[in-house]
Amino acid sequence: MDKTTCLHDRHVSLGANMVPFGGFDMPLYYKDITTEHNCVRHEVGLFDVSHMGEVRVTGPDAERFVQHIFTNDVSGAEAGKIFYGMMLYPHGGTVDDLLVYKMGENDFLLVINAANIDKDYAWIQENIQGFNATADNQSDYYGQLAIQGPKAEALMQPVLGLACAELVFYTFKEIKVGNETIIVSRTGYTGEDGFEVYGSHAFIQDAWDKLIAAGVQPCGLGCRDTLRFEVGLPLYGDELTNEISPVMAALSMFVKLDKEEFIGKEACADQKANGVKRKIVGIKLTDKGIARHGYPVCAEGREIGYVTTGYKSICTGESVCMALIDAAYAKLDTPLSVMIHGKARQGIVCKKRFYQKSYKK
Repeated sequence: MDKTTCLHDRHVSLGANMVPFGGFDMPLYYKDITTEHNCVRHEVGLFDVSHMGEVRVTGPDAERFVQHIFTNDVSGAEAGKIFYGMMLYPHGGTVDDLLVYKMGENDFLLVINAANIDKDYAWIQENIQGFNATADNQSDYYGQLAIQGPKAEALMQPVLGLACAELVFYTFKEIKVGNETIIVSRTGYTGEDGFEVYGSHAFIQDAWDKLIAAGVQPCGLGCRDTLRFEVGLPLYGDELTNEISPVMAALSMFVKLDKEEFIGKEACADQKANGVKRKIVGIKLTDKGIARHGYPVCAEGREIGYVTTGYKSICTGESVCMALIDAAYAKLDTPLSVMIHGKARQGIVCKKRFYQKSYKK
């Protein structure tokens, strides 16, 4: 039985097409994926992301512990900063990619992927042994909304009463509303400006109702995937897995090898120094056809990898995909082909950002 978010009855009453995702019953779309995608690109859209997990890490060794399990460097950061990075296995494969919110001195909120909550929390608990810190799984408390698109900022104060226009990308603030503290961050997974709001189920339900009443388009997981894909953002399970390291996924900028230590550091350092056998690349098809997850990628008459995510880009109209392929073929403009329904469709290696994103810095 799939779990439900605090907004489940609202999705059903709006006629959403519901699907299982990450152990939750979630909306795939309300109108259609293209309409919702374009709404976020050009106006504003509203997502229920309450399925995401939240783990609070506190105690005298909290920062030292986060440094130990996280590839990015949070040392010395001011409260209000957010970091993107990964938790890794010793061999360099990815446990999960996540956001780390610096709440205060030795106080961090880890935001993890819905499908990985149990696995991640077990990994955190296993590795916190020996640190004077505690990890509290608060996933059941928090609901979460994502308000995404160029018109997102214009809604936050008038509709939700949340003054946060001063926030720049990857920062957050806590706002007192009644008896609770709301977290508002300038973050998202769409390639557009926007905010993510964390609060109690009651607050999130009320905020959802206000935004819907104001005419904001609710958006499902369908366009969340097409939006993140167009700007080259990875999805755990596709571009990052327990066998795909951030170095293979071309995410080395989030792996700080100058840190004293973190789990997986040696493996990543070795991959950076000696190269990787496979890499995640972008591919643009020059033939007709749409590449889908799992389709074989070929070059010089042999299979060299597979598609991790593929679509016809809604914004550019091009048939593009991300793929994990042999590193020897990863150079830009390298010709290769994708097997689509048994036929080789020609393409070339291109940048993973298929559409230029526009964040407020």
